[in-house]
Amino acid sequence: MCYLFVNLACAIQTLLRTPNWRPRFKFYHWSLSVLGMTLCLSLMFVSSWYYALVTILIAGCIYKYIEYRGAEKEWGDGIRGLSLNAARYALIKLEEAPPHTKNWRPQLLVLLSLDSDLVVKHPRLLTFTSQLKAGKGLTIASSVLQGTYMTRSAEAKRAETNVKASMSAEKTKGFCHVVVCSNLRDGFSNLIQSAGLGGMKHNAVLMAWPCNWRQAEDPTSWKNFIETVRETTAAHQALLVAKNIDVFPSNTDRLAEGTIDVWWIVHDGGLLMLLPFLLRQHKVWKKCKMRIFTVAQLDDNSIQMKKDLQSFMYQLRLNAEVEVVEMHESDISAFTYERTLVMEQRSQMLKQMQLSKTEREREIQSIADGSRSSIKRKNHTKGLSPNTLQVPCMDDLEHEAHMFHERNSKCHGGHEERNSPDSHQIHMTWTKEKFAAERHRHREAGACVRDIFNMKPEWEHLNQSNVRRMHTAVKLNEAVVNKSQNAHLVLLNMPGPPKNKGGDENYMEFLEVLMEGLERVLLVRGGGREVITIYS
Repeated sequence: MCYLFVNLACAIQTLLRTPNWRPRFKFYHWSLSVLGMTLCLSLMFVSSWYYALVTILIAGCIYKYIEYRGAEKEWGDGIRGLSLNAARYALIKLEEAPPHTKNWRPQLLVLLSLDSDLVVKHPRLLTFTSQLKAGKGLTIASSVLQGTYMTRSAEAKRAETNVKASMSAEKTKGFCHVVVCSNLRDGFSNLIQSAGLGGMKHNAVLMAWPCNWRQAEDPTSWKNFIETVRETTAAHQALLVAKNIDVFPSNTDRLAEGTIDVWWIVHDGGLLMLLPFLLRQHKVWKKCKMRIFTVAQLDDNSIQMKKDLQSFMYQLRLNAEVEVVEMHESDISAFTYERTLVMEQRSQMLKQMQLSKTEREREIQSIADGSRSSIKRKNHTKGLSPNTLQVPCMDDLEHEAHMFHERNSKCHGGHEERNSPDSHQIHMTWTKEKFAAERHRHREAGACVRDIFNMKPEWEHLNQSNVRRMHTAVKLNEAVVNKSQNAHLVLLNMPGPPKNKGGDENYMEFLEVLMEGLERVLLVRGGGREVITIYS
């Protein structure tokens, strides 16, 4: 047995052309090692065939034990070189042609965020990846550090170690890749373009939804998110965005009987229907049923549409309940108008009052959050229907502007009042130039306040496209919440970002309203190709 393995190792090293394998015998050929190995094996079975089998079994167990525990001193492994050669050959074969639809599966690039200690912020992203992949296919967990590689190379190594530890804890099988770039946007762009090797590349990107994007003082985070969406679209890759990823189930959870709801608004390659099927292969989601909702207008034949969709599910061999939701073109609700109008007018008012950027965002957010309660209160007191349009009165606008002006004055002048011994006494040496400048400043401030008081709600100047988009999001969200509020997971079509970057904030607001009131949401955007077929 010992001579058998020596000859086997010599033959493998020669066939792999290992650079450090240099035999002294100049007439050596790999066939001599194969001949010696064959003779040793033959003698073993000639002597006693059952002892030979037992010996081979014991040798295999010893090899696997050493491979599992690791040797104190590494002497090299010929099998590793054989694996590398086989992997190279397989990668070259994969690059010859794109995979067929029957062989398509999500090969994920997981974009992770790290905290100040270089620890993964949302480890449940890796958990969801392991549940979706079940160890099959390619998974690349990646992240970006901002800076230069020369100064942060050690931190990059430490971050990679932490990501690998999180992958091991969440039972995610795959690779880890951490890059250092001057800014996060370019780093994520480089990962989307260059992650993987040859034909073994990702075809889908998984990332978390920026939950606190409204309260963020720096808009770079949500702008990077939108740019990442644009990058994946340009690369023809699918995109999965998980909202509230921290409340997704862990690998130890077992969800009770519930549903995975798919809202199939636009046919996007069939990825929306493939993902629930893959999730239900995992023991966490195994008891969940799949429901598919599609939207129809009042003039559509809903009964025939449901029959066609059921037939399509049968041909795809997917066990799913089908339901058609009818939505009609109604008048735009008061909430939609007030939310869109007041946010635009409030932005103009706050700019004229010269508030800081943080204070402007705080005031806009307070109006957006309080618009629902204000409409309900007005409708209740005045007895109006929900679809009745209500215009904010002039007195309310003047009162709000006056209150904000007083608050701003207190914020900017409070520090000086506290430091002065007597706020009513001003000790200043006046000159003619200072007096003229001070009087001119007071005139400008008075004119600014008068302009704010004279602002009126101009409905004709309102951006009608923003109103229509917000109306679509509100109406669709009402239907989704009504049907799928108790679902374990809701999958929605993710619309593409606007071409004009000036509408990025409206795009984020649209998605936020679309997912409002839902606990676990997965936004799905296809990569532009069919990923599911009726053929086996």
